[in-house]
Amino acid sequence: MGRLGPTEIILILVVIILLFGAKKLPDMARSLGKSARILKSEAKAMKSDDQQSAPADPPQAGTGTQEPAPRTIQAAPGDVTSSRPVAEPSDTTKR
Repeated sequence: MGRLGPTEIILILVVIILLFGAKKLPDMARSLGKSARILKSEAKAMKSDDQQSAPADPPQAGTGTQEPAPRTIQAAPGDVTSSRPVAEPSDTTKR
């Protein structure tokens, strides 16, 4: 009952083409691909940040702290036109 057969899938595709038009579908697919790449790169960056921010030995009090280098987010690999620097949140509660 809950399965889609080939006839239903073809009917759904025809309705999508009629609604959005054949000219806009490639642009929509390209946009969806870029969004997926951005999401994947952000998830990868967050994972690497978590691994870097959890050192085995916590730093001792009184030792010098070094500012991390700013990160740059790119929309797609090799796409430098849409890259932008990311301002990391600063902790103002440190004394």
